[in-house]
Amino acid sequence: MSSVINLKKVSKVYPMGDVKVEALIKVSLTIFEREFVAIVGPSGSGKSTLMHIIGLLDVPTSGEMYLLEKNVSRLSQNSLATLRNRHIGFIFQSYNLLSRTSALENVEMPLIYSGTNRDNRILKAKEVLRLVGLEERMNHLPSQLSGGQQQRVAIARALINDPDLILADEPTGNLDSKSGKEILDLLIKLNKDGNTVVIVTHDLSIASHAKRIIEIKDGEIVKDYKN
Repeated sequence: MSSVINLKKVSKVYPMGDVKVEALIKVSLTIFEREFVAIVGPSGSGKSTLMHIIGLLDVPTSGEMYLLEKNVSRLSQNSLATLRNRHIGFIFQSYNLLSRTSALENVEMPLIYSGTNRDNRILKAKEVLRLVGLEERMNHLPSQLSGGQQQRVAIARALINDPDLILADEPTGNLDSKSGKEILDLLIKLNKDGNTVVIVTHDLSIASHAKRIIEIKDGEIVKDYKN
């Protein structure tokens, strides 16, 4: 099975005045195609830094980072942005939708950046909105949608470019328990359909649904096990 993400002895150090804070310490980690992985840890454990590196939002201070077996450790910010758009779909706790833009227009946004023509953008956006059960809400603004529906729009947006990795940061954190379960069930279904899914969470009850759990503490992986 091919790897989607491979980190080799990755460290991340942040300068804080005269002090250097080690957010990650020689982390080695491989995430394979079709895996469903939960990364868990308390606040300050380094899980957010690890998510940023996995998502190509940040680069390691030392060590090597591979995406689809290509070394991307020292690429420019522009090159990383291009790879993110093509290969990684992000789902955030706060949805990050444009408030004055319809669900359909929010979902098609990544295709605008990739240069897809308008007709094809609309067709694909409608397709993924149907996939997440929002075919009747395509023209609604975020303010006209429930929290769970807004997160479904965010998931559709994450799927629009057929990413190699879906990276979800506390995807149920702003939702009530019923909506949270619906979103979690949708992520489980996407994984069963062949998508690689990584959830970053502090909630062990959410993590328990993943097939593999990685626990991080003080910048180091302390457990990595099949669930």
